[in-house]
Amino acid sequence: MMLKIKRVPTVVSNYQKDEAEEGVRPVTGCGRNCFRSCCLPGAKLPLYAFKKAKDGVCEKVSENTEPPVDFLDSLLVAGWEDRMQRGLFRYDVTACDTKVIAGNYGFIAQLNEGRHLKKRPTEFRVDKVLQPFDETKFNFTKVGQEEVLFQFEASDDNEVHYFPNAPIDSDNSPSVVAINVSPIEYGHVLLIPRILEQLPQRIDGESFLLALHMAVETANPYFRLGYNSLGAFATINHLHFQAYYLATPFPIERAPSKRITTTSGGVKISDILNYPVRGLVFEGGNTLEDLSNIVSNSCICLQENNIPYNVLIADCGKRVFLFPQCYAEKQALGEVSSELLDTQVNPAVWEISGHMVLKRKEDYEEASEENAWRLLAEVSLSEERLEEVKELIFEAICCNVEEGVLPPITVEESDDAAESHDDADALKMLASCYGACVVE
Repeated sequence: MMLKIKRVPTVVSNYQKDEAEEGVRPVTGCGRNCFRSCCLPGAKLPLYAFKKAKDGVCEKVSENTEPPVDFLDSLLVAGWEDRMQRGLFRYDVTACDTKVIAGNYGFIAQLNEGRHLKKRPTEFRVDKVLQPFDETKFNFTKVGQEEVLFQFEASDDNEVHYFPNAPIDSDNSPSVVAINVSPIEYGHVLLIPRILEQLPQRIDGESFLLALHMAVETANPYFRLGYNSLGAFATINHLHFQAYYLATPFPIERAPSKRITTTSGGVKISDILNYPVRGLVFEGGNTLEDLSNIVSNSCICLQENNIPYNVLIADCGKRVFLFPQCYAEKQALGEVSSELLDTQVNPAVWEISGHMVLKRKEDYEEASEENAWRLLAEVSLSEERLEEVKELIFEAICCNVEEGVLPPITVEESDDAAESHDDADALKMLASCYGACVVE
């Protein structure tokens, strides 16, 4: 099946029209219009101030209808389209061939030769998850302000506000949403928490809660956020999340799971079953903060134990997948076959979730579920190693595993668990949400 990106018209607000008529602010400072002290004085950007008290619920979409368009969703898409028209991307991602691979999971293959040739190279060690920020390397304070779509902050009065021309407060480092100039998919953006603090690529509780709020606020099941740690194919050591639209379920969203335990805050933690990359899925929580605290503390545990990992935020912030991984380590030890190395695919969060971004035409033409499974299986920790990692995580989050829930799982048990698991309801919701996908 070939996937076609459904383009949407650019939305231009009256505020934007007024600003366009007034002209662009004269270039000052270093001349690059960057996010450093040389260019920030007098700089303004749109500001979306979100309401913190959110229950994290994404409305169910009726069959054969489009997802509801929220203001933040339309703001993001309109800004992204505007930057495309202005030629700020390194290539046209909408021209990339994409298809759903035949099979049980529906892995997605994309031929993206431009990203391979033009993406920024990695500039740090891959064997250390935690590394200090180095301002001499590329970081997001060096991007042009024209690449930033808007500031994204919690409101002061717990109500939603939009300010089309808000000053950039350098004393209170803003969080911003910027385009990814080497995009993987339509609407590919970066969420950069507290950009001026120059934080290294490491998750903390505040930044992860911000990412969850963005998933909830966008309120579009097609929109997911991802995170790659250092050592798990992050390429820039400046704290950021990625996000984009994909109008089909990720294969990981189809994978069954089996509950391990439920925390006192109502967060259900489950093993991912019958998927090439082993990991955990977190869902629910009495509040968004409950879910955020459990997941962020799990990520902090992995960081402090130098375990590379990837995170996918799905279902409008209701489900979070966590994948400890070891592909870079296997590469360094010479344990990855030359056949897989020749593909030059670095399996980060999107590939692990089932969106295979391929760099060679022959790999795209020969894409199969078997080939995708074989690559991703090399990413996964062994069952024994994952059990050790889970022990570290549960100790860190002070969570007791229920007795008898965590034995080795056979295929038969997996099938039973999948049938009894209430993820079936989530899959029904996804099927409904994706009923209107443009798939040919």
